Amino acid sequence: MSSIKSSASVGAGARGTRLGRRLAVVAGGGSTEGERKMRNVHERKIAASVEDVGALLADVGRASDRLWPAHDWMPMTLDRPVGVGARGGHADIRYSVIAYEPGRRVVFGFEPPTLLTGWHALEVEPLPDGSALLRHVLEAQLHGAYRLLFPLVIRWIHDAVIEDLLDRAEMVVGRAPAQPAVWSPWVQLLRRLNGMPGPQIARQARGLLTAPRRGKGLPSAH
Repeated sequence: MSSIKSSASVGAGARGTRLGRRLAVVAGGGSTEGERKMRNVHERKIAASVEDVGALLADVGRASDRLWPAHDWMPMTLDRPVGVGARGGHADIRYSVIAYEPGRRVVFGFEPPTLLTGWHALEVEPLPDGSALLRHVLEAQLHGAYRLLFPLVIRWIHDAVIEDLLDRAEMVVGRAPAQPAVWSPWVQLLRRLNGMPGPQIARQARGLLTAPRRGKGLPSAH
């Protein structure tokens, strides 16, 4: 099961949304005029060694990428093997690698014209029982139209993509997810509006046509 936490400087108030996973959202008071700051974290315990899970980071953005859920979403591509300076992105989100620790961590810094200032990262940590923790962190300021689009659309797609990525990590190391990620009706509607296949077709394409999907979230910054 994944743990998902989000926080955002979006003014007063806080709320949580269930995405077939536990989701905790904490909104802080006070935001810089014209800007919004946010932090979004997904993590999952993977029943495999830190070496096996960490090895998946080396091929991110390449044709051999086994981690990014490209069967269901726009592919992530880089212009060279993972390493500082590699550039690319997915859909219209542009970024470059700004830090890389083989097998443990890769950090991407957002670049123009993306209306985000900040970074997102994949991290792998060993756990005492010999398993691994795979985490995705997104930390950024929102600019321009993203101040409206992120909470309404992009954040939901982001959450859906990252949960699918965590499912893939489990599958690649030989274990089907106990609770496969699910797309909410809102995410499914957004996909239909963009001419993307529904959950049954998408799951069949990646060899996961088992139990029916249950609800999930919206369009992602990923």
